Amino acid sequence: MFTKVFSVPRKLNSMIFGLTGKNGSGKSTVAEFLITRGFQFYSLSDILREELQNEKKTITRENLIEIGNRLREQHGASVLAEKVSEKIHPDKNYVIDSIRNPFEVKTLKRLCGFKLIKVEAPIELRFERCKIRSREGAELTFETFKAIEEKELKSDSPTAQQILHTESLADYAVKNEHNIETLHTQLISLLKKSAQEMPRPGWDEYFMSIARVIANRSNCIKRHVAAILVKDKRIISTGYNGTPRGIMNCNEGGCPRCNDFGASGKSLSECLCSHAEENAITQAAYHGVSIKDSTLYTTFSPCLICTKMIINSAIKELVYDAAYSLNSLEFSLLKEAGITARALSTKR
Repeated sequence: MFTKVFSVPRKLNSMIFGLTGKNGSGKSTVAEFLITRGFQFYSLSDILREELQNEKKTITRENLIEIGNRLREQHGASVLAEKVSEKIHPDKNYVIDSIRNPFEVKTLKRLCGFKLIKVEAPIELRFERCKIRSREGAELTFETFKAIEEKELKSDSPTAQQILHTESLADYAVKNEHNIETLHTQLISLLKKSAQEMPRPGWDEYFMSIARVIANRSNCIKRHVAAILVKDKRIISTGYNGTPRGIMNCNEGGCPRCNDFGASGKSLSECLCSHAEENAITQAAYHGVSIKDSTLYTTFSPCLICTKMIINSAIKELVYDAAYSLNSLEFSLLKEAGITARALSTKR
């Protein structure tokens, strides 16, 4: 049973190459080269082959076209790309084969670092390759090969294969009409160029992304907040909000105020949870670490008590991700104390 999945935009610091091109152009050859260079491989066509096997149908070129069109009609034009994008992680490089619809490109481009490669070769050479590799379509005549290809190139239906439109969205093009060494030379040049263009987070985004991960450790049931203290581009202390050391966790009932689920901003003096900034500062004190002249990164701008702790700790700079609605006095105090306070400028 085919189940649709939904992908979300993600920032990835990887090289992610998608491959498009007409049948027999050499996409698999390009993919094999990238695999030998450490790239993880996925193919949209493999999803279609699995579906044909589940339906106990013969894997032919025409059946692949038919089931691909049907899945796009039933689940959306980008469904195959969505299914693959869920498997992408930021610590690896990837090559994704058999991209044949513009909506698939649009979805994959939501993954930062994605580039589409168009692989080109003359139709006569492509037909001979298909015969040699003995895959679906190999038994066809040249005339039938061309006729089936016409179905793939363009269509009035947005859910059908539209190879010509998809190729027009390519970031790079490589010609695969000579020897393998020539193709590899093109690919090495492309890899070098892509590596130079690979996105890399700035220091603010780097430290704030770490703070966001730390926030997952929060046991407060009202809001998950984290803060980290950085000095000389080195993390010296971390903290997240929750009940004090040795006290029952908030999510286990340790804070009556939070567990009453009252209105935000009310009865704050009754809350037993320590704030993330407070915990980052006190953790440094607990371990005897000086935080003078450090920068504090927090996923949520500080309350009045934490603001006074920041000032008295001689922290020189505050960077926050989201602003608390009751923060006018806090920002005024930070300004008067000569502490720089600024919102994270990098957009997610």
